[in-house]
Amino acid sequence: MKISGYHHTSLLITDLVQAADFYQNIIGLTPIERPDLGFEGLWYAVGDLQLHLLKQTSPLRNQSLPEHVGRDWHLAFTIDNLDELKQRLIARNIAYTMSRSGRAALFCRDFDDNGLEFVQ
Repeated sequence: MKISGYHHTSLLITDLVQAADFYQNIIGLTPIERPDLGFEGLWYAVGDLQLHLLKQTSPLRNQSLPEHVGRDWHLAFTIDNLDELKQRLIARNIAYTMSRSGRAALFCRDFDDNGLEFVQ
């Protein structure tokens, strides 16, 4: 047996409208068609990969999480313009931190506290 690739990552979300706003309008992902699986969710293209958002109660709600997402589990995206993302986050009052290693990388959380990293 040999693993030949990576297909998708799934994150839990609690609000479809809020999640769609964040993932489409703030970070700019493109929605893709999703089969009827008997529960609500959203799917997005990320290059040749996919991000699946599954609607259900988030286990991260009301948890004590590290302020810097780089010290927590997170999903990392490559991005071509960190400054544009910073401006979008600032406009929506979404907290973020920069990489502590000095790399061109930014960390934030979505509205369900899922950790995200953006590397330029």
